[in-house]
Order: sequence, then structure tokens, then C-alpha cells
Amino acid sequence: MQLAVFAVISVIGGSIMGFGYMRLPEMLFGIGHYRVTVELANAAGLYPTGNVTYRGVEVGRIKDVTLTPRGVAAVLALDSAVPIPKDLDAHVHSESAIGEQYVELVPRSGDGPTLRNGDVIAADRTSIPPDISKLLDATDKGLMAIPRDNLRTVVDESYAAFGGLGPELARLVKGSTKLAIDARTNLDSITNLIDNSRPLMQSQVDTSDEIQRWAASIASVSEQLKSRDSELVSLVKNGPGSSAQARELFDRLQPTLPILLTNLVSVADVGVTYSAGLEQLLVLVPSLVEVLQAAGTAAHNTKQGMRGAYLSFNLNVNLPPPCMTGYLPAQQARVSAHEDYPDRPEGELYCRIPQDAMFNVRGARNLPCETRPGKRAPTVAMCESDEEYVPLNNGFNWKGDPNATITGQDIPQFPPGVVGVAEYNPATGTYVGPDGVMRRQSNLGKGAQQGQSLESMLVPQAGLQ
Repeated sequence: MQLAVFAVISVIGGSIMGFGYMRLPEMLFGIGHYRVTVELANAAGLYPTGNVTYRGVEVGRIKDVTLTPRGVAAVLALDSAVPIPKDLDAHVHSESAIGEQYVELVPRSGDGPTLRNGDVIAADRTSIPPDISKLLDATDKGLMAIPRDNLRTVVDESYAAFGGLGPELARLVKGSTKLAIDARTNLDSITNLIDNSRPLMQSQVDTSDEIQRWAASIASVSEQLKSRDSELVSLVKNGPGSSAQARELFDRLQPTLPILLTNLVSVADVGVTYSAGLEQLLVLVPSLVEVLQAAGTAAHNTKQGMRGAYLSFNLNVNLPPPCMTGYLPAQQARVSAHEDYPDRPEGELYCRIPQDAMFNVRGARNLPCETRPGKRAPTVAMCESDEEYVPLNNGFNWKGDPNATITGQDIPQFPPGVVGVAEYNPATGTYVGPDGVMRRQSNLGKGAQQGQSLESMLVPQAGLQ
């Protein structure tokens, strides 16, 4: 029974040793692993059973290292459960101070296909560490090149610089170690940051000219600050006193300044509402100044230059014609000699013709709506609503009271003897009367008898139709 118990324990221990530690299924049959070949210029100290890491995590072992006509081929047995991108580099590093080498797989990107059994990592994507012997020889030659006296001076000065800084250096080393541990913990994020930093770096390359100009501007500002050192010193010395005086000024203004600022809030609200109009005004003012300056350019540096600008006063009578539509009829017009000020009639009185009419283009009908860009209307209520402006007529004929819905007034009937003024067609003698009716004066058209007097032209004749 003791032999049987010992045999069972031996089998269990051997199974654990073979399957768990030695990984016999993997070593003998490659179960759960696939093989990838890495081409190297030389072995660089690699040996079978060496480790293979990916992002700092062990993912396999070196299965074999063999010679090839072009160098060395290292066969890697990688864990099938870990997907590794095919777009990567393989680096040989030392794992410890005694020279244990391992292979580190560094991906260039996390996208694309993954490694498969039989894949080959070409030599142009591999690197090996420098030969330690050559490194020691170079170090020895470098030390031999340094004069002993100067080296002794460096050592003494280094001792003077770092002597007694043991606790500080210890904290620095501990902090660096903690930083390295944290970096290893967040290795995926750091690797992702490094992989995705290329667009940022490329943007710096693309804007290198702007960066150079910025640096040149900074250098210019720094040079000016250097040349104005005395003024800067004076500013620093006098700045506190000026600040104290400014504070005293605000203290004296404290009773009235808040009230003023509070009252300016409403002005600011108006400015915000009419910001588009203010912006347009600021845009048009320079052009207007240019026009005013250009008016005197022709007489610049001449004898006439002292007389002022050249202006042309062309007399245009009734061109364009006045707008009559939308106002009260002529019978209700007040005599200009009256000096009283009666109450304003009810309703809105303005030129009620189409907005694109050829005359009175600056009328109320074309006022821009501040809160509705692109819309024009004569009143704020129409601007704020969905109502659209509707003209009464084309403007050439007067139409009754625009507030007819209020006053009930219709087109007035002019009594006999009332004198009206209207344009007529010289070809046909036709004209439109104040009441909107088309008429024809036969003696005004072509073929009419010549020699009409002014009186005959003003008094209606029998040819009136």
C-alpha cells in the first residue's frame, strides 16, 4: 500500500512537472502554439528556450536557433491565444546583467492581419544589441583618452556636487522606479499614444514655417524687451503705485460707477440686438470716408483746391416720382402754412409699394429685421411674426387710405374744378388720373393741332374721353 501511494504521488508530481512546468505537450507536439521565424544578422547571444515578449508580456519561447546562408534564423513558438499584429518589429535585448537574451515583439500598428504559423519576420525589421566586447573596448579607449588629472578633478567635483544628497537621490530613484512601474501597468495606453502620435508630429512638420515665424516673432519681442530694459524696470517700480492710484480712483467712483454700468446694460442689450447693423455701419464708414476724400482729389494741389470739392447739382424734377400710395388722400393733406400739431392719424402711414420698386427705396417697407436676418418689414410686429409684407399697388397710382379697415374710407371722388397733375404719354396722349382711371387727351398726342397755348393745355377740352 505504501508503494502504491508513493507511485500515485510520483505520477501526480511528474504530471505537474511535465505539463505545468516543462510544458511537454508544447515542447514535443507544439500544442497551443504556432511557429514564426525571425531572420537575424547574427545570433547575438540567443539560445533555445529563451523568452519572447509582446508589449512586455511573455507570449512564447525561442524554439530553435540555426545558421542560414544570410545569417541566423530563430524559430519562435508563440501562444495561439494571444493575437499579435503582423506589422511589427523584432528586437533582441538583454534580460539581465549576465547577458540573458530575449526577443521583444514591437507592433508598428494594432490594425491589419495577425501572425500565423509559418510567417517570417524579415531581417530589415529586426535589431540586435551591440557587441558587449566592442562596447567595453570603446569605453576603455574613451577613458584612456581622458587625462588622469582631469578625471580626478571630475571625480572630486562630482563628489562635491552629489555629496550628502543620498536621501534626495534615493527619492529620485524611488520615484523613477514607481514611474516605470506605473508606465508598465499602463503600457497599452502608452503604446497606443506613441502609435497615434504620428498625426500630431506630422502637423508640426506641416506647420514648420508658421512655427519658425512664431519663433522669429518671439525673438523680435524678446530683443525689444531687452532693448527697453530701463522702461521695464521703471514699469515694475512704478506699477504698484499706479495700481494703488487706480484703486483709489475706483473707490471714489464706487457710488456712481455701478449705477452707470447698470444703466449701460440696456445699451449693451440694444447693441447686441443691432449688432448686425453696427457691423454694417463700421464696414460702410471707411468707404464713405474714401468717397468724401475722393471728392476733393481732382482739385488737390491746384488753385481750385481751396474752393472745396467738385460737386454736380443736376436738377431732376419728379425723377423718380414721389410715392403717394399708402398715405392719406390729398383732400386730407394739411396746408403747409399751418403751424399747429394735430394728433397723428391712427394706423401705419408709409409708402406701401413693392419692396423692389424703383423709387423710395429707403422707405419703411425695406427696414431690415434685426432678429430675422434676410427679412425686411415696415414694423417690428411684422418682423417678429410670420406675416409677409404685401404692397397696395405698384406705386404709380394712388390707392385709398391704407387704414381703410379702420376709417372705412374709399377712393375719393374729386369734385369738378380740382386740378390734378399726372404724367402723360406724348405718343398717345393717355394719362392716369388721381382716381386711378386711364384717360386720353387727344390734343396731347401725335397728330394734334400745333400751337396750343398753355391755357388750352391746362383746361380740359372736348377731346377728353
